Amino acid sequence: MNQFQRMLLAPAALGLMLPAVIAPETAAAGELASLNGSEAINDYMEQQEIDELKAWRSKNQVTSVNQFSDLRPSDWAYQALSNLVEKYGCVAGYPNGTYKGGQAMSRFEAAALLNACLDRVTEVTDELQRLMDEFKKELAVLKGRVDGLEAKVGTLEAQQFSTTTKLKGEVNFILGGVPDYDGKTTGNQDRTSFNYDLRLNLDTSFTGKDLLKTGLRSANFTAASPFNASDSLFKLDKASSTNAGTGGINGLDTVTIDRLYYQFPVGKQFTLTAGALMRNTETLAFIPTAYRSQLLDFFSVAGTPGVYNKATGAGFGAVWKQSVAKGKGFWNASVNFIAQDGELSTSGIFDSAGKLNTTAQLGYKGPNWGAAVAYRNGTTGTRTINANGTAFNALVNDQSSNNFSIAGFWQPPNTGIIPSISASYGFTDISGGSGGAANSKSWSVALQWDDAFVKGNSAGIAIGQNPSAGPAVEDPLSLELFYKFQVTDNISITPGLFYISNSSNQVGNQDLWGGLIQTQFRF
Repeated sequence: MNQFQRMLLAPAALGLMLPAVIAPETAAAGELASLNGSEAINDYMEQQEIDELKAWRSKNQVTSVNQFSDLRPSDWAYQALSNLVEKYGCVAGYPNGTYKGGQAMSRFEAAALLNACLDRVTEVTDELQRLMDEFKKELAVLKGRVDGLEAKVGTLEAQQFSTTTKLKGEVNFILGGVPDYDGKTTGNQDRTSFNYDLRLNLDTSFTGKDLLKTGLRSANFTAASPFNASDSLFKLDKASSTNAGTGGINGLDTVTIDRLYYQFPVGKQFTLTAGALMRNTETLAFIPTAYRSQLLDFFSVAGTPGVYNKATGAGFGAVWKQSVAKGKGFWNASVNFIAQDGELSTSGIFDSAGKLNTTAQLGYKGPNWGAAVAYRNGTTGTRTINANGTAFNALVNDQSSNNFSIAGFWQPPNTGIIPSISASYGFTDISGGSGGAANSKSWSVALQWDDAFVKGNSAGIAIGQNPSAGPAVEDPLSLELFYKFQVTDNISITPGLFYISNSSNQVGNQDLWGGLIQTQFRF
């Protein structure tokens, strides 16, 4: 309270000490007369100052924080004051145009500021209430829909298969064949067949980062089919046989366990895998190809089946991926061990007779390109090549193989007339034993156009040399053409044509061609 105000109060204070009561002439005098003591008078005058300040601020409310002469954008509370002034209009300064941000605030001033802001919030709430009244019918409809969704979610939660497991499925219908060429093909390949390949995956996660994979599979390709036989150049990526009886008729098709392994992270850069049924190509950081026709098996493994031989069995694996920002390229390394007959007591998971495969890969994968070098060592019984007869498809007793590959791909930043390019080279060296598999080499070049003619569709062409069976056999060449129609997000139809020169599936290794239509359903 300033000195001038105290002087004004002096007569009133003296009047309070007189024994006679003089009737006040004004309302203010009456209020002062009712006060008891100097402390009460001080409180009263402070309240009068607050009321006067509130009255002045209500008439002189600032509309921009820039009106305060002593406030700078560098002040730590500048943005907060700007919001209060310009959004809610509940902050005012002093009559001299200052805010005095460094000055202490009394409880009265804090109450006045809070009251002004609450008044503005109440006004906004009233506006919201008017909007709610105006759109009352629409809000009622939305509430009904939300209630309905909540009921459905409750039903799904009550009837869900599992809280930790997701089901993913894939069905492939394949209509195709290979002409006979005057009886020179092996088996009955001149007939057109209609087969299926069904895969059901149960993906279970207990922590959100781990994965227990259970794969179920059923298919009715026969061993005589060119699309399934392991020594056929026409072997497809989506073709196998789980028949319990000849021909798979009269309900004799069976469902088998195709994958069973557990995968979990260790730190931020390592992932470990162990299982009784795991595949070496699925336990790598990536397969270095951008070509995704999903037709011929040879091209699905980057044209180097000596290394990427799809060995499946009991084993272990580890993957290291360099920790980088999302969207950046990263180095990676992978190693895995697969015993194809690891479950047999006569072979064992670590016995060389158990068809052991040890695969290692070092690579780099960028946003639109990648490359890798890989190596696989195989023992007796492991697959080395997929061409030129069963005698050259697996290692005999006391044989081992050292398989090498280098492969890479590049994809254009945007889809268009420029395709992705994938290329590879592989070499297999056989040692020990006699007969059986022989040294071989392979290579491939593949082009693929994404969003070909129609967004979501793709087209491609690939050519490569299948692994040969030795110097006595002329190298076979494979050519593949495809166009994939993406009918919906879950359904695609892919017509494909193949041409193979010097095919082992013909007497005299003559040229051969074939075709198919593969319809795929994903759910």
